[in-house]
Amino acid sequence: MKRLLRLLIASAAATAPLALCAAEAVPTASGSIAQMLFGLGIVLVLIYGALVVLRRLQHGNSAAKASLKVLSAASVGPRERVVMVAAGKNVLVLGVAPGRVNLLHRMDETELPAEDCHKEPSGQDFGARLKQMLERGRRDA
Repeated sequence: MKRLLRLLIASAAATAPLALCAAEAVPTASGSIAQMLFGLGIVLVLIYGALVVLRRLQHGNSAAKASLKVLSAASVGPRERVVMVAAGKNVLVLGVAPGRVNLLHRMDETELPAEDCHKEPSGQDFGARLKQMLERGRRDA
């Protein structure tokens, strides 16, 4: 009997500090929300920092990109295009297909036709052409 009493006293003495620690570690609702918001803030700051770094890395090559300019492009198939690119003083005619780009022709800037030939069509031209087509449709009907 004395042994059993000693064993109970020893086990109670050994588990008493654990019970006190467990009682102190009970989180409160406001503490949990604050901890969650703090973690969310850290994640958002890390994402923003990564975006800033990526943006700076992309703008680092802007000098090379500035010397390239797409003059015109034409679709020749469902996924194939012919693109005219100005690269410095050279103009390259490229065949672009999924997975590859082929040089079709190279010429100097001086060999290009006048500016009017590859001028972008304006919205007024489209409106006038649409009006003509609608009038033709009414006459035919």
